[in-house]
Amino acid sequence: MQYLTSFTLPTEKEESGYLLSMTNPRTNMRCYPQNFAYPFKIFPQKMLSKITFEPLTIFYGTNGSGKSTLLNIIAEKLELERAAPFNNTPFFSDYLAMCRADAKPTRDSKIITSDAVFDFLLDMRAINDGIDRKREQIFDEYDRTHDPNVHMQLRSLDEYEEFKRFRDAKKSTKSDYTYRRIPENIQTKSNGESAYAYFTEQIRENALYLLDEPENSLSAARQRELAQFLMESVRFYNCQLVISTHSPFLLAIKGAKIYDLDSVPADICRWTELEAVRTYYDFFREHESQFL
Repeated sequence: MQYLTSFTLPTEKEESGYLLSMTNPRTNMRCYPQNFAYPFKIFPQKMLSKITFEPLTIFYGTNGSGKSTLLNIIAEKLELERAAPFNNTPFFSDYLAMCRADAKPTRDSKIITSDAVFDFLLDMRAINDGIDRKREQIFDEYDRTHDPNVHMQLRSLDEYEEFKRFRDAKKSTKSDYTYRRIPENIQTKSNGESAYAYFTEQIRENALYLLDEPENSLSAARQRELAQFLMESVRFYNCQLVISTHSPFLLAIKGAKIYDLDSVPADICRWTELEAVRTYYDFFREHESQFL
């Protein structure tokens, strides 16, 4: 299923015309050097204008290639849901107005960035820290009820809840009492396992998803699992995916259309032709004898 067919970026001529309008009173561009008018002056250098999409499309490139920027441009133009802020400038809205998209995303469509995953992991850690502190308080409460020098009598209804807890602790084991009064830790997995679970929970049927370097925090084995999950999401659940990555496991997904943003002009290529993949290949060839 395709919810995004094509996306057209401003041409070099269109960008130049805008950047020369330094007297624009709304943007007050006299205050900003042209070199800092992000996201202008990135993609004309790569001779990249119109992008056509398949059910699974990948933007490949090294750091600074513009692959994450391109995802954010598409996401903002399509007004997709996002969970984390992104690098914005006063010129972003004017740039978006110059872009054109042939797209009909569904309501569930969204962009999932590395920052969103990282924020999720931090939230889980903060919640777990709070639960751990609460658990220590429950332990102390239980220990006090089993102190032979501590006695409690119900003197008023205001003390009823405290009295019930005291009686409950007296007739329970420490583990049972704690289990009933506090939830288990939300996160009992590693960061990589939790990050993988985040993608499987966020990606649903019948929607367009933009994924920014989803391999971050994932081991090689988890990257292979994620690649399988993403392939099945496209094949069986009517999802369309646009991914920025340099993970060989994701680049090797069968049927992916890959744009190499490191090349000029940025063009479609096979995953085995990419520099990062060739680097892995050469490395393992050099150490081939150690695998025998």
